[in-house]
Amino acid sequence: MNIALTAHDAKKELMVQFCIAYCGILSRHTLCGTGTTGKMVSEATGLKLQRFLSGPQGGDQQIAARISCDEIDLLLFFRDPLSSQSSDPSVLNLLRLCDMHNIPVATNIATAEVLIHGLERGDLDWRDIVRT
Repeated sequence: MNIALTAHDAKKELMVQFCIAYCGILSRHTLCGTGTTGKMVSEATGLKLQRFLSGPQGGDQQIAARISCDEIDLLLFFRDPLSSQSSDPSVLNLLRLCDMHNIPVATNIATAEVLIHGLERGDLDWRDIVRT
């Protein structure tokens, strides 16, 4: 599976801790992420991932483009609901595209844990069927 990672500034450390906890599962998949989030995750876990630009510089749009081309199977996007970034048009577009293309998305750690356990069990294998 192709998994995209991104997080608002206030949630980046939470994303790092999540990726440390689930490093074993994540290591069996292809990862990509926005600039700073990707760097922090990679440095803390040793996971290899393709890094895009930082979110405000277009990284969110790069992930959105990959979603539109059916190149992302799962998005982990830890949002800060108290941040003004939460209503940013590029963020809303990213979530809209996930809805349009049936991409499972987690915007908080609770949902991310459910999705990562489902990924491990094979619950998301339907993505391979849809893609072929």
